[in-house]
Amino acid sequence: MKILILGAGKMGSFFTDILSFQHETAVYDTDPQRLRFVYHTYRFTSLEEIKEFQPELVINAVTVKYTIEAFRQVLPVLPKDCIISDIASVKTGLKEFYEESGFRYVSTHPMFGPTFANLSNLNTENAIIISEGDYMGRIFFKDLYSSLRLNIFEYTFDEHDETVAYSLSIPFVSTFVFSAVMKHQDAPGTTFKRHMDIAHGLLNEDDYLLQEILFNPRTPGQVENIRKELKELLDIISNRDAEKMKNYLTKIREKIK
Repeated sequence: MKILILGAGKMGSFFTDILSFQHETAVYDTDPQRLRFVYHTYRFTSLEEIKEFQPELVINAVTVKYTIEAFRQVLPVLPKDCIISDIASVKTGLKEFYEESGFRYVSTHPMFGPTFANLSNLNTENAIIISEGDYMGRIFFKDLYSSLRLNIFEYTFDEHDETVAYSLSIPFVSTFVFSAVMKHQDAPGTTFKRHMDIAHGLLNEDDYLLQEILFNPRTPGQVENIRKELKELLDIISNRDAEKMKNYLTKIREKIK
């Protein structure tokens, strides 16, 4: 299959690496410098090259902020039977865009990134395939993700964004708060060091990615839940209420069983 990957960033390079030995692949990026580190693939910097390539599948791996803009740039030079796809972590607006585009489409979300994941062993990582869209496109990604030993889940667009708001925004916000109140420790404990490792990894992610996940319309409700829990915990601590502390610990231990 002829596959065009939009964006030569971390995830674009990842998909190029895993697809280029079984398919005819090309990577398109407007910044030629970013194409220096991709190999065994065509490297495109112009729309004319894409038109000549005639891709059968497009995987949009650009930064979340520019996903729809990147699609709009290349759609005029794509064959009408080409399947377009994204791997965006937030799907807001994509369903409407796809339905108006006139192209077959598939949408997925690898629930991992090069910062944290062990890319040579992904059997503990997850991927979401949106249940709406082109059947053959979904089959392609299901086969691909299965070959990577990822755990696959199928959600609608709305269910995906609800899941992301819960599973990403809560740990992201918690890590931001930890980082904001952190002071340098000469002799940090094990728990502190683990939190620091998470904070360093998360804050090395792209700013727009972090922003778009937190700007998910469903995120404020999750942050409000954090605020309520912090208020309850602060009251217990301030009043040194041992009985309520015991009950609180029992409650949260049940949550993580």
